[in-house]
Amino acid sequence: MNIRSIPLALYIHIPWCVRKCPYCDFNSHEARGPVPESAYVDALLADLEQDLPRVWGRRIESAFIGGGTPSLFSAEALDRLLSGLRARLPLRPDAEITLEANPGAVERGKFAEFREAGINRLSIGVQSFDDEHLRRLGRIHDRRAAFAAAEAAHAAGLDNFNLDLMCGLPGQTVARALADIASAVALQPAHLSYYQLTLEPNTPFHRSPPTLPDDETTDIIQQRAQAELARRGYRQYEVSAYARENRRCRHNLNYWEFGDYLGIGAGAHGKLADPAAGRIHRRWKLRHPRDYLASAGAPTSIGDDAPIREADLPVEFLMNALRLVEGVPSGLFPERTGLPTAALEPGLSRARERGLMVADAGRLQPTELGLRFLNDLLQAFMPG
Repeated sequence: MNIRSIPLALYIHIPWCVRKCPYCDFNSHEARGPVPESAYVDALLADLEQDLPRVWGRRIESAFIGGGTPSLFSAEALDRLLSGLRARLPLRPDAEITLEANPGAVERGKFAEFREAGINRLSIGVQSFDDEHLRRLGRIHDRRAAFAAAEAAHAAGLDNFNLDLMCGLPGQTVARALADIASAVALQPAHLSYYQLTLEPNTPFHRSPPTLPDDETTDIIQQRAQAELARRGYRQYEVSAYARENRRCRHNLNYWEFGDYLGIGAGAHGKLADPAAGRIHRRWKLRHPRDYLASAGAPTSIGDDAPIREADLPVEFLMNALRLVEGVPSGLFPERTGLPTAALEPGLSRARERGLMVADAGRLQPTELGLRFLNDLLQAFMPG
């Protein structure tokens, strides 16, 4: 592993939201009153300072502020956060800095303030433009608010924004799914995340499952949506990501290419290579905001810090890299893991024999079939 060749990103977690959606399994907590944004920014900066010795001499390529609903925070709080970040770590001059936003939690004019604070990319959680579907998903916004949020992003000069859309929703038909695609494209986002609703454990939807479209309908939705997005200039580059030319999400690409990232905030995860020890460590912080605020910056704020087992590295690498439609160069595996490419055998042979990976020694790339059945593809590389 050559640490200088591994890009470094920063993930910042803000855990509060207005209302918890019944499908959501993220570390998010309903704000029952004003969020303690000043104290939380202090905690984030203390958290970052604790992690600094692990990344001396390196610069941040991208930052992503996720949640929860980070757009609940004021522009002043985000400005102080980003100023504190720049004072502690060098940022690439054109670093991509993304803020997640909920259409139901953005006041008019707030996007312009976010831009002034240093945000240059938005990810807007629309999920659907169908009011009935939005109600069933427990969202706090409606179709009108979704349109208003995208229009506000354009007006603020934040044209580099993503729209999150879901498919396979309760009661969704092919026609209604394609209507969502048409509405999204009409707003001219730079990027679209389009993924299927899943019923995650420990969520209300998992305990009381809604009736979802059958597999055949969902497959048709995915195929028709993909074709329509391609026709409109949105190229699929990852399982659930579509972008216009030169508008791929650099922060997410770093995850998929097995780059390094720091994670600060309640429940935030990080992954860093340690070439001296020949290991890659994962570290995460305490999940509950109360516990995190009480201990941020102290060793007690670290929930766990452990190396990834060498036997698990091939699957850890591939479960990211093989989400990319074009895959990655084969040489990226030894560069990012410190293991020889031979460590991927005999999984490579099995996957290629089954038509799940492209037979190209220079690339690790899924076939169209492998991309559709990614879990089956990864099974070929599981230890044992």
